[in-house]
Amino acid sequence: MTSPPTNTQLMRIDAAASKTTHMRPDTHTGLQLYSRYAFAGAICCSVTHGVLTPVDVIKTRIQLDPVTYNRGLIGTLRQVVAKEGAQTLLTGLGPTVVGYFLQGGLRFGGYEFFKRQSTEWFGHETASNNRTAIYLTSAALAEFFGDIALCPLEATRIRLVAEPNFASGLVSGFAKIARHEGISAFYSGFGPILLKQVPYTMAAFVVFENAQSVAYKAIDKSTISNTAQTAIDLGSGLLAGFAAAFVSQPADTMLSKINKTRGLPGEGTISRLSKITKELGFRGSYSGIGPRLVMVGGMGAGQFAIYGSIKKALGATE
Repeated sequence: MTSPPTNTQLMRIDAAASKTTHMRPDTHTGLQLYSRYAFAGAICCSVTHGVLTPVDVIKTRIQLDPVTYNRGLIGTLRQVVAKEGAQTLLTGLGPTVVGYFLQGGLRFGGYEFFKRQSTEWFGHETASNNRTAIYLTSAALAEFFGDIALCPLEATRIRLVAEPNFASGLVSGFAKIARHEGISAFYSGFGPILLKQVPYTMAAFVVFENAQSVAYKAIDKSTISNTAQTAIDLGSGLLAGFAAAFVSQPADTMLSKINKTRGLPGEGTISRLSKITKELGFRGSYSGIGPRLVMVGGMGAGQFAIYGSIKKALGATE
């Protein structure tokens, strides 16, 4: 006959149960859970895009006027500062922070939502066997909704960068476009922004998820510190950023071009895009790729590291 457990044994069982309960994922569910994902995504995107506004200004100038700004990242930086002052490097900061706060919340929150819903719909085994397809589909759907919120603010940012005297900031620039060109002007670049952001986000999440998977096959996640986990997030995010920048660069250049000025009377978005594509060519579509690799690589690393840290702090970890 087995002897009854001692008090010490019972204490160990209780401790293990308590630890399991404490570490069990999804302590938050439904709206509580997804709002935490969305908040973490909003913060990580607005902070990283805001910090890198000067690089984005330089990248946009190179894309819009490669003849004048043809000295690379550092050379163009010196040109802009010498001609217009250092404050010019913060042009478009308002639309950038607000736009990517909204887009980041929908992007990260939507990605987690669609990924989890897909897993529940197909079942864990089927979802695991088709995880790359689920990552891609979830990222594309989340980015689509994020871009609806981002597009008007991105149009305002590009106009402010392209025409320094257009308006004094976000509110005046947004109002001026709406008053003189109509609401449709905010979405003249919706096609290019989808062509840019959807492949960007698909590449970023797929590369990040797979990089993390490789890392955690070599290292037991439960045995490493939060600092080590953040380091893995940074490395995986850097790779994700490089992949996303390369995939989305042609559409990013087209977006800058189409938002630089208004179209001709009666000229539709499709005809404008076709004309811009012919003017750019393959080489022209990758103008500004150097600054953008720096910007997006750094952004990818920062976003995923901040996102992971905020999720942990809010108890929304997996």
